Amino acid sequence: DLFNKDLSNADYPKGIWYLEDGALTASKDQNIWTKKDYANFVLDLEFKNASGTNSGVIVYCSDPKNWIPNSVEIQIADDFARQWTNSPKTWHCAAAFGHLAPTKSAVKKPGEWNRMTITCKGPKIDVVLNGERVTQMDMKKWTSAQKNPDGSDIPAWLSKPLAELPTHGIIGLQGKHGGAPIYFRNLKIKKLD
Repeated sequence: DLFNKDLSNADYPKGIWYLEDGALTASKDQNIWTKKDYANFVLDLEFKNASGTNSGVIVYCSDPKNWIPNSVEIQIADDFARQWTNSPKTWHCAAAFGHLAPTKSAVKKPGEWNRMTITCKGPKIDVVLNGERVTQMDMKKWTSAQKNPDGSDIPAWLSKPLAELPTHGIIGLQGKHGGAPIYFRNLKIKKLD
């Protein structure tokens, strides 16, 4: 398990993250973090969106207080909601947020459980969503903080090139961002050699 049932191995703001019907959820836009640092791992989890959900799984985080430019966020979003349908593809579910769009949308409608498997091995990040491999990234190719390798713009708040980030760190889950809740369950991690 990524987190103990009592969350004793997690860093999180008390009273914000809690279990509801066996699922981990948050009442505000604040993250929950592992206390342990991870490199080379497979993270397998289930998540359920509400209408308009915008959340994420954060890997390789070196600074939880200033996590946005100091980590890689695997986006979780309700791709069926208009605000996400009309947003850049790099903001869609299973994207490496702001950097690499998924090859297709594989997320289920709000209220249905999704399964996501994230494999992080050095600079290589691989995302499988509901049985479909949709995102494969080599962080070494992201040498700019302004432009992605395909020439598209990187959001200004992602101010560090991915190629310069460490390939280990704590793991986090983004809370209730943008007013819509997110639910997680069956969070499992396996270390790789």
